[in-house]
Amino acid sequence: MKVLVDMNLSPRWVDRLNGLGLQAAHWSAVGRVNAPDSEIMDYAAANDYIVLTHDLDFSAILAATHGEKPSVVQIRAEDVNPDRIGAQVAAALRQMELELQEGALLTVDPNRTRLRLLPLLRA
Repeated sequence: MKVLVDMNLSPRWVDRLNGLGLQAAHWSAVGRVNAPDSEIMDYAAANDYIVLTHDLDFSAILAATHGEKPSVVQIRAEDVNPDRIGAQVAAALRQMELELQEGALLTVDPNRTRLRLLPLLRA
């Protein structure tokens, strides 16, 4: 499973995720630092990445476009330090791996994990 770490998260996430057996890259290593979220989404979809972010805009893009890929993992916590929540994020990624490969929005917060399959449809 390949994880693309968004600019709003520390590059330290790459080492943390790689150390937990995942394959991760930080957006700053592959794209323009000031790229719009849509460019990050396009890159992730084209290169089979899952986007890891702290930004709610990615779920809004999925909802507006009824997108099916890439999967997005949102960290919804005040403290996004990989030393604090990294193990929980990695566990959620592994637990939901099949759904993320198919297309999903995974939200991880300190108290729970929520999964929505893509495309996101309005109720």
